[in-house]
Amino acid sequence: MIRKTLSLFLLVICTPALSEAPVVEDVDVSHGDIGWRMAVTLSHPDTGWDHYADGWEVLDTAGNRLGYRKLHHPHVNEQPFTRSLTGIMVPDGVHQVMVKVRCSQDGWAGEAVAVSLER
Repeated sequence: MIRKTLSLFLLVICTPALSEAPVVEDVDVSHGDIGWRMAVTLSHPDTGWDHYADGWEVLDTAGNRLGYRKLHHPHVNEQPFTRSLTGIMVPDGVHQVMVKVRCSQDGWAGEAVAVSLER
């Protein structure tokens, strides 16, 4: 009995806590003279330098990276927050891209969000 209780206790304390993944709240898209500009609003329960949303990427529907925005610091007191990326080159004929977010602790989060493009 003691062995089972100890095993269960160790399992509980050694299992990593499940944290919330970053969430794409909104994407504002515009086309300029040199590529596309995307302003991505995301939320994540940043706790500090040990765990924060640290980037997002723009992918075509085949999974090829078209752009990447690194987030250089936590946004503990700024949720949700918006950061933009300009100069994203999207091939002609592409009418939809995907945005995917990541955090410093858990990596790339869940499913990518589809974003429609209008030229």
